[in-house]
Amino acid sequence: MSHAIIASIYEAKLIAWNAARAQKLKIVFENTAYTPAAGETYLRAFMIPGDTASNTLGGDHRLYTGVFQVSIIAPAGTGKTETNPLASELTSLFPLYARSTKGEVTVINMSPVDPGPGITGDSVYTVSVSFSYRADTN
Repeated sequence: MSHAIIASIYEAKLIAWNAARAQKLKIVFENTAYTPAAGETYLRAFMIPGDTASNTLGGDHRLYTGVFQVSIIAPAGTGKTETNPLASELTSLFPLYARSTKGEVTVINMSPVDPGPGITGDSVYTVSVSFSYRADTN
């Protein structure tokens, strides 16, 4: 269940970041339908959990790892003028080795935010940025 808590931590960070921005973006979370307005840039956030492990013989430890990904979706034909600044902001929002806590769960960003290749579709250009995380609980 801690993957759900970790997702809520990262989703809350995105929501707070967006609320502080002058130009708000729509953030679409997992399993949510959304039809963007023509020419709209928006974000899609995903949690990609890895296997849950235990590193003790007593079984009292849980190791949660995975990847948090945010896809920046911009209108096709805009180049990287929309995606590059947002990727830079997201890199600052999720710094390497940052710790975030909710209740008994502390999650650590274990890799730098890494932008993937841009993917051009018929009407959109998508750049996904992601980082790996780790949380240990007893």
